[in-house]
Amino acid sequence: MFNWLTPLAPRILAILRFLSGVMFACHGAQKMFGAFGGMPAGMDIPWYITYLAAPIEFFGGILIAIGLLTRPVAFLSSGLMAAAYFKGHAFGSGSFVFWPKVNQGELAVLYCWLFLYIAAAGPGAWAVDNLWGRRKATSV
Repeated sequence: MFNWLTPLAPRILAILRFLSGVMFACHGAQKMFGAFGGMPAGMDIPWYITYLAAPIEFFGGILIAIGLLTRPVAFLSSGLMAAAYFKGHAFGSGSFVFWPKVNQGELAVLYCWLFLYIAAAGPGAWAVDNLWGRRKATSV
């Protein structure tokens, strides 16, 4: 019934990759530059979020959006979001709270699995990685 979507899958994946990369970069920009309203007032942010997580979110999001080094960057970003969920959400209150709806970790869980899928599936259409592969293949 939905077989007509199959030929569109690489393009749909590319749009998903682009949108998720841009939104991920916005999270990094919020932490690094105070963009989009910055971090909530009074929120004490540990050093590793500012100096490790924020650059991965910002620069990784840009790389994912344009489709450059997509698989390794998406895999790194997936791991970052898994760590964010367990460190900042599941154990964030001092006691273990598993449910993402309760501990406000929905975005971390979604980004984690989305980026893991992109790492496994590849960048889809319209990615710089695809140009790199063509150039490498023709030079051999």
